[in-house]
Amino acid sequence: MTTEVTRDVIPFREAVRAWFLISLQTFGGPAGQIAVMQRTLVEERRWIGQQRFNHALNYCMLLPGPEAQQLAIYVGWLLNGTRGGLVAGTLFVLPGMLALLILSAVYILWQDTTVVTALFAGIGPAVLAIVAQAVIRVAKRSLSHPFFVALAVAAFAALALFGVPFPIVVATAAFIGWLVHRLAPHVFKTGNGHGGDGGPAPLIPDDTLHHAQPSRRSTGKILAVGLVAWWLPVAAVALFLGTDSVFTTQGLFFSGTALVTFGGAYAVLAFVAQRAVEVYGWLSPGEMVRGLALAETTPGPLIMVVQFVAFLGAYRDPGVLTPWAGALLGALLTTWVTFVPCFLFIFLGAPYVERLRHNTAISAALTGITASVVGVIANLAVYFAEHTLFGEVFTWAWGPFTMQLPELGTVNPVALTITVAALVMTFAMKWPMLRILGICAALGIGTVLLPW
Repeated sequence: MTTEVTRDVIPFREAVRAWFLISLQTFGGPAGQIAVMQRTLVEERRWIGQQRFNHALNYCMLLPGPEAQQLAIYVGWLLNGTRGGLVAGTLFVLPGMLALLILSAVYILWQDTTVVTALFAGIGPAVLAIVAQAVIRVAKRSLSHPFFVALAVAAFAALALFGVPFPIVVATAAFIGWLVHRLAPHVFKTGNGHGGDGGPAPLIPDDTLHHAQPSRRSTGKILAVGLVAWWLPVAAVALFLGTDSVFTTQGLFFSGTALVTFGGAYAVLAFVAQRAVEVYGWLSPGEMVRGLALAETTPGPLIMVVQFVAFLGAYRDPGVLTPWAGALLGALLTTWVTFVPCFLFIFLGAPYVERLRHNTAISAALTGITASVVGVIANLAVYFAEHTLFGEVFTWAWGPFTMQLPELGTVNPVALTITVAALVMTFAMKWPMLRILGICAALGIGTVLLPW
């Protein structure tokens, strides 16, 4: 039986306001975005317990696409049903989409985004502090047994030292969790991510969160509506603008990339860059780098860089449209086909995942993923720190070991100073996140406006 009693517990308007505030803080890639939701939903508002948050995150880690946005859709669905998932997922990407759309136009007009980049350069160090806090808090609540600590360390090492593909790390962690549950079930009775979380109880009991009984009828309906919503715009541009137009090409290409983006945007961006630059000629290699820099410093998922790629490509080959109309259509179509599949994956799978929540074998496998996620977030945090605090990063290799290390001589003293200030504000002064972000953004602008 389908119930949505949480609409009375969490008023929809209040949920919308919360997701809007979260959307303004989604900097720093998936590590920072998961940290924001962890802090806001689990620790501050206490709308959802740690174990349910981890359970949703584990499922999202298995899917292609931006896992943080999918997590927002899942939690929004738990809190307010389908409309909650739609609002949470849409708001999650909306600020970044609008910001990057404006910056893409600014780039076309002036080829310079120095002041804007400086603004977000101040936010980057603030995100570092937020991510560091998230890694510590998630580790404390999820790694309650030495086995889980070892699994988190192994996941970090596999990614950072051996370059093991992300899907293999997650799948291996799930298998190890299942195997250890069969061989040593006592390990899972120590209050890990799927038992007690060590924190205060959520204000909303698990049983009152939204749940839907999966059925063939509901699955077929969701699949039909989702596929039509996904492909109708692509069919429309093919029909009215031609199958050989840049818009049809972009719609088909980025629909395909949405299905293979496992392990975050970095796993597929090399392929996107190669095709966009060398095959389609939508932009130059240098422009691809600048687009990636803009996407890294604006809110929302990093995969949003595809919007910048499509904007430039459609502006330069608009067909029968004006360049600006073509750029806008290309950017919006690409954003649509990139993120609509995320809603489809969650609305299709969440009812089944919720149904398996009390299956001990499945729960054990997902608990293994919970532990590995700590290592994954830590690896993302290290990557983000290296590219925030240093100007250059090189690849160090020794036998089977491969690691990205910063050039110490390229340390950015301004970024380092703002990072230290952000850490003090976060851990010592315990200031609210939005205040920290605002102060750091102002410091970033000051690096350009003041005559150093």
